[in-house]
Amino acid sequence: MKSSIHIRIKKSRPGKNPALFLFYVFFLFITYFLLVFLPKGQGRTQQKQAPLVEENPSPAAETAPHLVEHKISIKKGQSLSDILKEYDFSPQEILRLREEVEPVYDMAKIKAGNEVRLYCEENGAFQCMEYDIDTKKYLKIQKKADSYEAEILSLPIKTKIKLVWGVINDNLIQAVNEAGEKDSLAIAIADIFAWDIDFYADIRKSDSFELVFEKKYLDGNFIGYGNILTAQFINQGNTFQAFRFTYPDSREWDYFDPEGKSLRKEFLKSPINGARITSRFSLSRLHPVWKVYRPHYGVDYGAPVGTPVQATADGTVTFVGRNGAAGRMVRIRHKNSYETMYLHLRNYASGIRKGAKVTSGQTVGYVGSSGASTGPHLDYRIRYHGNYVNPLAHKFKPVAPLREEYRNEFNALVWGFQLALAGPLYIFPGSAGSPLKPSPATSNR
Repeated sequence: MKSSIHIRIKKSRPGKNPALFLFYVFFLFITYFLLVFLPKGQGRTQQKQAPLVEENPSPAAETAPHLVEHKISIKKGQSLSDILKEYDFSPQEILRLREEVEPVYDMAKIKAGNEVRLYCEENGAFQCMEYDIDTKKYLKIQKKADSYEAEILSLPIKTKIKLVWGVINDNLIQAVNEAGEKDSLAIAIADIFAWDIDFYADIRKSDSFELVFEKKYLDGNFIGYGNILTAQFINQGNTFQAFRFTYPDSREWDYFDPEGKSLRKEFLKSPINGARITSRFSLSRLHPVWKVYRPHYGVDYGAPVGTPVQATADGTVTFVGRNGAAGRMVRIRHKNSYETMYLHLRNYASGIRKGAKVTSGQTVGYVGSSGASTGPHLDYRIRYHGNYVNPLAHKFKPVAPLREEYRNEFNALVWGFQLALAGPLYIFPGSAGSPLKPSPATSNR
């Protein structure tokens, strides 16, 4: 099903030239991206350093032996010794290489799925080895006379700033996929707005999103997403905006709304991602097991057995175990006189015990049907100053707002990002996809 974006454009005042206005918006949009988003030297392609090759080789270097590259994808359970013995390394030589490299990197930590590259002369003599530690760094080992020299280098990752937008017909992941991006980007969007929007219960058809974000490339291949710099989500007619701001002095960052209020609240809106609400908070509900009317002080989330349950705020575990009709339960004490409870669990997450410190979003247990339960679900409860409150209706206070001394820098950031978000919609109304190039798969003019 094709996505569509409906935009209401006000008529120009008499005497205004619409074409001139579009050109002005386009000019500002491009200028902003060039000056703000593109770091110096961004346009130059950084090439990965080739071993033992100089940009301007000397006559002696021109006669250096040709090196043959051997690429090895590490298999599960495969060690460095398993790899090197295939290239005529003796056990003594492997041990010496590991010992001389260990101050820089412990080769016992190589991981399955990562790549090793060996560079040997045509006669098989080893000269150099590279190991990709992660998506940002690689280890380089060179043979120097009778020793091995190692160093950790940065991979030549190129970061590009992208803008994408779209309309939801079914769910956020599908809409992001239709705009040409991957599931992980949709999850990142949901994480930013999780304090205000339940992305299972609150999402409606025709809700829309728009964001400016980073995409990372290595050797021209996409390897993952960086930071979401700004995001906008329109849910049931309500507009939510997030702007990432990093403090220059501490390098700490957060997402703020246009007024400088943090998007983070004291509690996440839901303890389970993607679960459906099967029963709400009520002072008089017919109990499904005992068939009598009694208060239900929590919200029930129906989910398959084993679904992870997350703590909705930072806190300290005060109880883990069976608690009568509640079954297996976790209770967590939070700051400002709050307490949360997670009932009917199948089992508990690793490390969850009385006295353990937990962070917001950390898995504390898994959905089950223990205690007085008719099926797998989570009964989630909140107490404030000892009294039960409705988790879906209680108003939580935001955390620390933007520091006032950085108000001017933040306002300039907001102005620029709002221009970036508005620009494509003026230039290509009704489209969704990459900036300045509407996607035919999701465009409906």
